Amino acid sequence: MCLAVVALDAHPRFALVVAANRDEFHARPASAAHWWPEGLLAGRDERALGTWFGVNRRGRFAFVTNVREPGRRDAAAPTRGELVPRILCDPAGLAGACDAVALDGARYNGFNIVAGDAGAAVHLSNRRDGVVTLREGIHGISNAALDDPWPKVLRTRVALAHWCAEGDDDLAPLWSALADRQLATDATLPSTGIPRDRERLLSAAFIVDPDYGTRASTLMTITRHGDVMFAERSFDAHGRACGEVVQRFTVAH
Repeated sequence: MCLAVVALDAHPRFALVVAANRDEFHARPASAAHWWPEGLLAGRDERALGTWFGVNRRGRFAFVTNVREPGRRDAAAPTRGELVPRILCDPAGLAGACDAVALDGARYNGFNIVAGDAGAAVHLSNRRDGVVTLREGIHGISNAALDDPWPKVLRTRVALAHWCAEGDDDLAPLWSALADRQLATDATLPSTGIPRDRERLLSAAFIVDPDYGTRASTLMTITRHGDVMFAERSFDAHGRACGEVVQRFTVAH
């Protein structure tokens, strides 16, 4: 993922809400969300065989974002997409699964992971020390640290917070927030070491570009009774919707 916002215990009906966009090169093959034989629901990067966001039958979810750090990429490093399945398939508790990934983090290029379930969530990164428990409320992340105030993170967090405060069940406002193509002003752009025009292009929540852009938008909710809804919309290089997957299940105990 390259943009994700999370609401923990912030909605009257939903214990957890995640709204996220995956940005990637359009030439990189991927399959839409489906149930894997390993027991997780996720899309699949068909080149490296990992994923960016998934959930298992027990309601444990995880997603990964890359840390934008030009000049520090190791082409020989293993894919960060394998970290999500590792956490979702680990029979240990959430803390143990995340600790194991954190201990192994130096092998990978820069990453952020948010993982949890309906009751709690944590953040870990190989560019920060330790596994941090998220407080209740609204959180957002892109290609920097958790809750760094990038313009698109701020706008999407505000949209999610307003939706939660309204107690709405209609997901349309969240889909609209993920579809926001507004570019940040130059004065508010982050400085990550890439050219200014590229920084500007990537500042939108929904990126449209012939080579690299938003490939999928995902909404996941878990009610306080353990009912999970996972919806994914896929997009082509023109930003046009080209597929949708919706899965519903109840958390297994």
